[in-house]
Amino acid sequence: MTLAPMTPLAAMPSPSTAVWQLGPVPIRAYALCIILGIVVACVVTEYRLRRRGVAPGAVLDIAVWAVPAGIIGARIYHVITSPEKYFGAGGEPIKALYIWEGGLGIWGAVAGGAVGAWLAARQLGIPFTVIADALAPGLPLAQAVGRLGNWFNNELYGGRTTLPWGLEVHVMDPDNPGHALRDDAGNPVLQPGLYHPAFLYEALWNVGVAALVLYLDRKLRLGRGRAFALYVMGYTVGRFWIELMRTDEANLILGVRLNVWTAVLVFLGALAYFVRVRGPREYLVPVGEPALAPTPSGDVSQVDLSAREAAARPVVPEGYRVVSEEQFDTYRKTGVLPPADDERTESPDDDATTAEAADATTADADAADRADADGADSDAGPERADAERTNAGRADAGARPTDRDS
Repeated sequence: MTLAPMTPLAAMPSPSTAVWQLGPVPIRAYALCIILGIVVACVVTEYRLRRRGVAPGAVLDIAVWAVPAGIIGARIYHVITSPEKYFGAGGEPIKALYIWEGGLGIWGAVAGGAVGAWLAARQLGIPFTVIADALAPGLPLAQAVGRLGNWFNNELYGGRTTLPWGLEVHVMDPDNPGHALRDDAGNPVLQPGLYHPAFLYEALWNVGVAALVLYLDRKLRLGRGRAFALYVMGYTVGRFWIELMRTDEANLILGVRLNVWTAVLVFLGALAYFVRVRGPREYLVPVGEPALAPTPSGDVSQVDLSAREAAARPVVPEGYRVVSEEQFDTYRKTGVLPPADDERTESPDDDATTAEAADATTADADAADRADADGADSDAGPERADAERTNAGRADAGARPTDRDS
């Protein structure tokens, strides 16, 4: 009996081109996927920030800091973990700056982006944990979109498989980056067999992580950066098993890929933070209400409508302060800012004036009481004095001792 070779009935194709020329400008699919992922993250984060009380458009100010810092961090991590490509024998150090040739590490992207977001938070007066929690579901969605760039680049795949969703992988042309090598007939050359689409596994896992964060955040009312810690834990669990199935070259520690060790360490750090940190979800109200310009009086024809429209636009507050969810809901309904714990309704001068007036009033009252008492004693005679002594004795006999715990 002869067994026929197992031939897959279906396969997932891969693009043979990842770069298109628009005149002299190369349009790279990987860059487009990253940009689209950033847009998705910004939309989700903007929505969540506004529900926490942050003014509209704040996410753009955050992205100005976080996106460049994230790209720089991603490249630094890649270069540090793969130094032989740039500083080893035959390496070209200048190519460490060639981001368009690929090589961005997600761990460095998250770390660098966090630094950029922290700087933006200081500029905007927003607690960093509020930004992190707002970003928590948007970041894995951005990663899922970005992984499609790996599909265009014919990279990030696993071992051989015969599954129906096995991936066809092209042999990429080293002399023509972004294009598949072609045979004499002009057809793109495929590597033999099919492979696990590890990029797709990670993309789907990231979508699941985003759904998990949204569900638990709504159910548990997470705050103080715990939603972001939940995202980190969810992502690293998936990255752990997906990294184990990859077959591309990587630096090893004790026979295990470096990114596997990184996933374990980052997971433990996020778990420790999630367990140790407690506290309610933070909501924000502005420090002071931005006032609108008064409507000018007089001839309507003389009114500058453009100035009125500009004045009616919301003004970015100079900062925010944290309030409870109940206080935030009341503020949203009434528009009245809740009182701050350290706010004082009177100035120091007012306090001094009030205290002096109270002392004067007390002194006048004491003088009047003494005058009334003297007059009463002189008019009442011995009988009145005896009655007062008798009443005082009864009061002392029935008085309750002072409660030390009150």
